[in-house]
Amino acid sequence: MKLIFATNNQHKAEEVKAVVHRSIEIITLKDAGIDIDIPEPHDTLEANATEKSRTIFNLMHTNCFSEDTGLEVTALDGEPGVKSARYAGDSRSFDKNIEKLLQKLENKPDKSARFRAVISLIIDGKETQFEGICSGRIINEKRGSQGFGYDPVFIPDGSDKTFGEMDLEEKKTFSHRTKATEKLVTFLNHLEPIKKI
Repeated sequence: MKLIFATNNQHKAEEVKAVVHRSIEIITLKDAGIDIDIPEPHDTLEANATEKSRTIFNLMHTNCFSEDTGLEVTALDGEPGVKSARYAGDSRSFDKNIEKLLQKLENKPDKSARFRAVISLIIDGKETQFEGICSGRIINEKRGSQGFGYDPVFIPDGSDKTFGEMDLEEKKTFSHRTKATEKLVTFLNHLEPIKKI
């Protein structure tokens, strides 16, 4: 089975491919020769995920999925949430986003946070969504150079390492994206055989 993953983020593609069974071939937008930056205009992860998967399905008329992730910080009422990638502006600078986050958390005793991922899968025009959550906390300085986004300042519950200090295999143990992708794979494995052709 082939699925187009509606993303230009190679880090996300690597994480998803590390989970998906070999019977499912993941094709990124770049692999498919699609050169577009899909807007994320909505105020929920669910709606943005739908926007991305629908855009590609309407363009290519083929089975596809998308993913939208947000970091939700308790003391900031769920910020940056749906604006995680553009928290410090449209430049999508990881460093500036982290800098803004740490500044806003400076005098907040509660550092609890969670990553939440929503996958939107479209098979034969019908959408199904899957959610994955990873709870943890924010630390005051960056540690590690692995991963991307807020990984260097996020420690998942059950670990003393940031995502930025973990390799892909270790991150999979905790990852919100892994949890959502595993639900996607389970769903695909239970589809009628005719859908897999």
